[in-house]
Amino acid sequence: MNVLEFSALIGLGSLLAGFLGALTGLGGGVVVVPMLALLFHVDIRYAIGASLVSVIATSSGAAAAYVRDGYSNIRIGMFLETATTVGALAGVGIALYVSSSAIAVVFGVVLLYSAYLSSRHYDDGAHVPSSKLAQRLRLHGAYPGPHGKESYNVTGVPAGYGLMFVAGALSGLLGIGSGAVKVLAMDRAMKIPFKVSTTTSNFMIGVTAAASAGLYLHRGYIAPGLAMPVMLGVLTGSLLGARVLMRARVKVLRYLFATVIVVLGFEMIYKGITGRI
Repeated sequence: MNVLEFSALIGLGSLLAGFLGALTGLGGGVVVVPMLALLFHVDIRYAIGASLVSVIATSSGAAAAYVRDGYSNIRIGMFLETATTVGALAGVGIALYVSSSAIAVVFGVVLLYSAYLSSRHYDDGAHVPSSKLAQRLRLHGAYPGPHGKESYNVTGVPAGYGLMFVAGALSGLLGIGSGAVKVLAMDRAMKIPFKVSTTTSNFMIGVTAAASAGLYLHRGYIAPGLAMPVMLGVLTGSLLGARVLMRARVKVLRYLFATVIVVLGFEMIYKGITGRI
């Protein structure tokens, strides 16, 4: 396989990853890292570096469309980004001194737990009272629904903020943009509707990834020849996914979210335990 064929295959896989990332709020990195590490046998730290660059591209591509159409809650995103950015810097510090196999196992466990939480029934913000802290911060909002604007409330702000620190740490450690944990923190802890959670996650992940990517670049773990096809593929896929999300059913998105990350989770755990990464 020559360089052109290798780049084309990585670009195609990254396009699919970006499409899925935009639909579910995962950010594409949750697919890019396993794809590069498992299929193309790229060192996991270089895979993480390329993934972080792609996550920034995903956020730039999909988030603009979501903000324009009124799905993202910018106030929530800006508030929670303060926790994810600090967490991301902590995660990078850990990642630089942990073995690749250990990172792979942690990655897999996080994915499986995310799938479990995503599959459980929950009440969204349209059916819960807004907490006093959420009211003080004015985090409530509305998003376009089939019958016009649908309002929602927000609760569980401290729990959501704490989970966002964890999400940021996982971003720095795993290079996934931590979209899975961000979505679940807003979806489960703060009771924000799923479409708002995924779109606000896409708005946030670029800032979190940028904090991590700077340190990976400083350590030499971002290879331009690898990062370029990944970034271009993910950016294209994220723009396509943003268009589809507007018409997609939430139940279908949840099943898609859970199925993909279960498969990847088991694969990463297996490869990490057997030392194949």
